Amino acid sequence: MNLFGSIEAGGTKFLCAVGNEKNQIITSEVIPTTTYEQTIKQVNHFFSVNKVSSIAIGSFGPIDNNKNSDKYGYILNTPKQGWSNVDLVFPIQKELDIPVFFTTDVNSSAYGEMHLNSCDNLIYYTIGTGIGGSVIQNGQFVGGVGHLEMGHQMVKKHPLDQDFNGVCPFHHDCLEGLASGPSIEARTGIKGENITSDSYVWDVQAFYIAQAIFNATLIIRPKMIILGGGVMYQDHMLGRVKAHFKLLMNNYITIENLDEYIKTPSIENNCSATIGNFLLAQKLLS
Repeated sequence: MNLFGSIEAGGTKFLCAVGNEKNQIITSEVIPTTTYEQTIKQVNHFFSVNKVSSIAIGSFGPIDNNKNSDKYGYILNTPKQGWSNVDLVFPIQKELDIPVFFTTDVNSSAYGEMHLNSCDNLIYYTIGTGIGGSVIQNGQFVGGVGHLEMGHQMVKKHPLDQDFNGVCPFHHDCLEGLASGPSIEARTGIKGENITSDSYVWDVQAFYIAQAIFNATLIIRPKMIILGGGVMYQDHMLGRVKAHFKLLMNNYITIENLDEYIKTPSIENNCSATIGNFLLAQKLLS
């Protein structure tokens, strides 16, 4: 029986897991993201002890996932200290001598949700420390010379947010600059998890997220949009986003069941990314 590896490469931790052909987790380990060399060494050790036939990596970015590029497999110009322009794929592939699939962390989550929802046309947004997006159409990732950067689209400012400049170091008031987790603390001086549900800031966040999925609906016309990430862990956020989305759409496009169209992930703790990676690793052997 073949076993498959999943690596969720994050700026804080690498979650390594081994799964079977039924996408069940056999074993896993959390490896802190320390130095590049030390982290890769620990990842390779885990999979040298827990043998797998292939691995899929879903990584924080930006990354180069263009197989025709000289820097394929690299994490590019990330703000994560010590991790800019480093090769993530080759040291693992060389040490373990197995096929490795490389993509973004949000692509892994989207692929897992595609399987869990039996839906081959969907959009997935991760709204947390940063904002990332993935589009799957007819079971395939959408992207040309690189992965999508849906978190950096421009959005209209909320009336109560006109004086806030945004936190994105590149664009300031793009979607990520206005709706990511750090933007909440930048406005209020309080971490999001410590802010009460009746604070104005949540409605501001929902206004921006709704714009993103409104734009995505018009451009992509998916069957489903899934909103993951820490900001969406707030129980009240999904309803707020749907309310703003409904106002923005203003019956222009008919969405028959809004509750089935805009959803949070099917399973908790970003486990859809692990399942997505197992499936992508399996594809390497098919």
